[in-house]
Amino acid sequence: MGKDPYQKNRPKPPGGIREIPRFVREMVVGFFTRLSYIFQMVWKTGPWILFVMMFTAVFSGVMPIVGSLLSKEILNELQAVISDRVAAEVSGAGFFVSFWGSMVMFLLIFYFLYRILNQVVNRLSTAVTRIAGEKVVRHVRLQIMNKAKELDLASFDLPEFYEKLENANREAGNRPISVLSATFDAISKLISLISYIVVLATAPGMWWTAPVMILISIPTAVVNFTYKHKTFLYLRRRSKDRRQMNYYSDLMVNKDMVKEIRMYDLADQFIERYDNVFQKYYLGMRKLIVRESFWQIALTFLSAIVNCLFFGLIAIQVFNGTIQIGDYSLYTGALTSIATTVAGLINVSATVYEGTLFIDNLIAFVKERPTVIPSTDAPASVAHGQPHTIEFVDVSFAYPGSDRRVLNHINLKFRPGETVVLVGLNGAGKTTFIKLLTRLYDPTEGKILLDGKDLKEYDPKDLYRMFGIIFQDFGKYAVSVSDNIRFGDIRREAEPSEIREAAVAANADDFITRLPEEYNTPLMRFFEPDGIELSIGQWQKLAIARAFYSESDILILDEPTASLDPMAEQEIFNQFDRLRQDKTTIFVSHRLSSATVASKIVVLEYGELIEEGTHKELMEKKGRYYELFSTQARRYLEEKGDPERDRGHRPTKKGAFPQDFS
Repeated sequence: MGKDPYQKNRPKPPGGIREIPRFVREMVVGFFTRLSYIFQMVWKTGPWILFVMMFTAVFSGVMPIVGSLLSKEILNELQAVISDRVAAEVSGAGFFVSFWGSMVMFLLIFYFLYRILNQVVNRLSTAVTRIAGEKVVRHVRLQIMNKAKELDLASFDLPEFYEKLENANREAGNRPISVLSATFDAISKLISLISYIVVLATAPGMWWTAPVMILISIPTAVVNFTYKHKTFLYLRRRSKDRRQMNYYSDLMVNKDMVKEIRMYDLADQFIERYDNVFQKYYLGMRKLIVRESFWQIALTFLSAIVNCLFFGLIAIQVFNGTIQIGDYSLYTGALTSIATTVAGLINVSATVYEGTLFIDNLIAFVKERPTVIPSTDAPASVAHGQPHTIEFVDVSFAYPGSDRRVLNHINLKFRPGETVVLVGLNGAGKTTFIKLLTRLYDPTEGKILLDGKDLKEYDPKDLYRMFGIIFQDFGKYAVSVSDNIRFGDIRREAEPSEIREAAVAANADDFITRLPEEYNTPLMRFFEPDGIELSIGQWQKLAIARAFYSESDILILDEPTASLDPMAEQEIFNQFDRLRQDKTTIFVSHRLSSATVASKIVVLEYGELIEEGTHKELMEKKGRYYELFSTQARRYLEEKGDPERDRGHRPTKKGAFPQDFS
């Protein structure tokens, strides 16, 4: 099992008698800190929620004892009336008491008013809890989304981060409000418990029963808290297992993966993997549940035996005439209520404790801090709307958690208005280069200068506005066609003419106008039954249109045309060349024909810059670029002359396809 990333944050278990007070102190302080965090969260959501829940908690705590006292008075009054009637019949005296004028009737009226009021408040409490739950979920979800918006891209490369994110998302739905409800429920039960203890203290010779009932509940409390804590630690350690189970189960219902899974017959493979992980996860959880249940059942028998003895003692007092039947009802009800209330109090306290432990997941996520921030208190402003110079100065980079350098000592300068093409085989570091250029990551070593200043001196949000970029894994949004293009610059007022102009530039207008609602057509069938599923090539054209729509100073295309045919790609490249004006354009493409008109070609290999120059210069140099370009050109020619291809069949000749230099 891997090292637990949370280990350093956990209170260490007691190592001896001297350590126990410190351990307990840390647990108690941590508990109230987390509970305070939940109260603050709900207060920010809506202060009225706390006031209403406090009112219902006090009301619910007082009302059971009120009901018990009313029941006692009704029974005692009935006993008195029956005794008087029997005495009158024995003595031969007349006896008449109208039920409608008796105290019993008034007590019953009060009792049923109590019942109605109790039900109304309970319904109110349920309604408030449900409403509060919805509002708190919204608050927590927004908190998570806003935090995710701030965090570095590097965070998303770390398994520990995903563990925090998965745990926080899992608990966002109901944990905060359930902890809050359980807390007020505990307050309610505590009020009821104190009330019943006071009632038993008035019972002749029975004052000692309440402390005994509480004492025999202590082992139950220990078992509850112990196993809640063990369950929490187990779930935290097994976070990877849960993520794997979710991954395999989600694969089976992922519409983008279902075709390949069906064709390669992978379904049984993923189902088996899910089941294997589940079996490991389940065995540990079952062991915890069985052990806890054993102790709970044993303690339940002990509590039942003690209750039975106490009931017998109270019945003897009724038989001896020391107390009335109504008192028997009150006292036995008090004993039962003390037992159930203490058990309930233990359960809800354990629930609150467990819930606050899980809230640690949310707190840990919210405490994540971004590092891609301005290096100065007064960030420099980007001079938008003008050409820029960019320079890599001895830049090296390794992804978080890895010592392997993806880029190694890169020195490179981009001048205003240049069209630069990045060339290299898979894994050369081209996409990583783009991520550093746009400051999605910071270099491990060296620095990147924009107009002579370190990128770190600029505000990242202001910096991002400078780039119009299309990544390899471009976004596909389940919104309208128009919105998919408009997302290129959401700060601008959406103008249909400008959106269409961007689509025309990306050669997307032709297929868009053939859609049912043209630019208002909803895409993907996530939400709309009439949503349109586009081909990957059409999605790429929308992504390119998004880049055209952005009013950026530097255009970056990280293999944006991989799903387009060579003619369409060349047309897009030419369109960019016409529209870019004085903008710097950085183009990554595995089709080297696009590089022929570039003002600079940069060749990367294994993270190092090995060649730089124009197409003509590099071809004359006859180095790595010459080798790659010549190989691809030769294969294009072979492909063109292949009779199998001419007849529309797939080429079978070895080397018939151009090599992929992405």
